[in-house]
Amino acid sequence: MTIKVGYFVGSLSAQSINRKVAEKIVELASNDLEFVEIPYQDLPLYNHDLDGDYPQAALDMKAAIAANDAIMFVTPEYNRSVPGALKNAIDWGSRPWGQNAFAGKPAGIVGASIGAPGTSMAQQHLRNILGFLDMPTMRQPEAYVQYEEGCLDTERTQSFLKAWVDAFQSYIELWHRANA
Repeated sequence: MTIKVGYFVGSLSAQSINRKVAEKIVELASNDLEFVEIPYQDLPLYNHDLDGDYPQAALDMKAAIAANDAIMFVTPEYNRSVPGALKNAIDWGSRPWGQNAFAGKPAGIVGASIGAPGTSMAQQHLRNILGFLDMPTMRQPEAYVQYEEGCLDTERTQSFLKAWVDAFQSYIELWHRANA
C-alpha cells in the first residue's frame, strides 16, 4: 500500500537547509511512501474578507493537502516560532471555519538549524497549532537536526533521519488502521 505524504518546507528559500533535510528524508524513506511538496509561496496574506472568494493558490493548496494521507512539516525556527509564511499557509488551509483541510491528517515535524536545539520552540508552537487543527501529530521520536555542511551525508545523520521517517511511516499506518 502506498502512503501519500504531502510536505511543507517552512522556509521559502531555494537554498533552505530544511529543504535539504526534506529531500534527504524523501531519499531515505521506504518505497511505500510517496512524497510531494505542497507549494505555498504564491499565497497572499490570509484575510478573512477573502473567505467567500478564495484565491486560486489557496484552493490549489487545500486540494494538495486533501490528496495526501499524511502531512510532514520540515521547518526552521524564526524568532522562536514558526516562519510567518508557513503560519500563513496553515491559516489558508484551515479556513474558512468548518473547511479545515488539515483535520484528521496525521502529521510529523522535523526541523534543522545550525544550533543544536534551534527548532525546538518552533516545533512546540507548531504542535500547539496542529493540535487545534485536529491533526494527530507524532510525538516521538522528536527530530532536531543540527545542520552543518556535509552533515546529511554522514552515516549518523542518515541513520537518525531513516529511523525518524520509518517511525513516521509506522505512526501513519497505525493511525489509519485505527481510524479506518
